[in-house]
Amino acid sequence: MAERPFVLLSVATSVDGYIDDTSPQRLLLSNSDDFDRVDQVRAESDAILIGGNTLRSDNPRLLVNSDDRRVARVAVGKPEYPLKVTITASGDLDRDLKFWHFGDKKVVYTTDAGALKLRDTLDGLADVVSTGDTVDFGLMLEDLATRGVQRLMVEGGGQVHTQFLSLGLADEIHLAVAPLLVGEAGAPRFVHPAEFPGGSTRRMKLLGAETVGDVVLLRYAPKETDTARTDLG
Repeated sequence: MAERPFVLLSVATSVDGYIDDTSPQRLLLSNSDDFDRVDQVRAESDAILIGGNTLRSDNPRLLVNSDDRRVARVAVGKPEYPLKVTITASGDLDRDLKFWHFGDKKVVYTTDAGALKLRDTLDGLADVVSTGDTVDFGLMLEDLATRGVQRLMVEGGGQVHTQFLSLGLADEIHLAVAPLLVGEAGAPRFVHPAEFPGGSTRRMKLLGAETVGDVVLLRYAPKETDTARTDLG
């Protein structure tokens, strides 16, 4: 059996941990330099994953935008674009979404019930894979491995990030912190309440920190952790 892909979670948040506000327009947290950095990470990945909720709300194309980076991928024998992946339990994804009509191959992981809808809706546009009564992230990663995916970039949203972290399936986090405060109770956050491996005392390993314009990029390895509690005062 092929080894599961390396899973990298990529997210931009406000200082107070939000990934968007509640306005109809998408809140741009990153700056132009950070968007270019994300494009580089996409180009280095074999597949890019986004959740069905984010797909419906943002309607992204999810592409490598740089011509030079696409040429470089082809030069080393890779497809021009990474495999595009989405997850939906309900199967409620419209055929007109931009995701299906740009780039190369696409695959959807869903439930038995969701697959009944999607195999007709997305006929000719994407592979539809059911993992049973629920979306099984472990089975999804195993299937991606059989498709030659060694490096998976996960771009959200919050429910998907939460699942990868709570299941202990994330290998690295790229957290870009923007100098904004959202403060809206109904706005979406990076992660949702969940039971995470090791609980609140488990410390992630900091792999690096750098400034990208006015954004700070923090890189963490969530699996390489130590448990410690410090009593202050």
